[in-house]
Amino acid sequence: MSSETIKSSEQTETAAEGITMSEEAKTRLRRLIARKAPDNPNMCLRVGVRGGGCSGLNYFMDLDDKISDRWDVIFQVADDLRIVCDKKSLIYLKGSEVVWSGNLLSGGFAFENPNAEKSCGCGTSFSIA
Repeated sequence: MSSETIKSSEQTETAAEGITMSEEAKTRLRRLIARKAPDNPNMCLRVGVRGGGCSGLNYFMDLDDKISDRWDVIFQVADDLRIVCDKKSLIYLKGSEVVWSGNLLSGGFAFENPNAEKSCGCGTSFSIA
C-alpha cells in the first residue's frame, strides 16, 4: 500500500456524502493542528473503525498527513480541514458526524453515528446488527 502526502485529490468527497464535523469540533481541530503540527498544511484528521471493545467495534482518530490512493477517502469539511477515512471503515461511519463533547468525564472528540445500533457507556465502542 503506497502512502503519499495529502494534496488536492480526485478522491476528495463532499462532507455531505460521508462524514461531517460540527462547528465546535472544527474549532477544536484547528487548535489541535496549530499546536501539534503548525508547519504542516497537509495535516488532517484520520478516523476509522477497528475490531474490539465491549460492543464489538472501536472508533479511532488521529492526526495524519498521509493517504493511500487505494484505500482512503478524503472529506473536505471546511476550506482548511479534511477528514480521511479508509474505505472499509467508511462502511460503518458513513453519515456520521464528528462532534466535540465538553463532558468532564468523557469530553473530547466523539462520533454521532446513525449506523450504531448499540454503544457502550464510554462512547468509543459500538455494534451494528
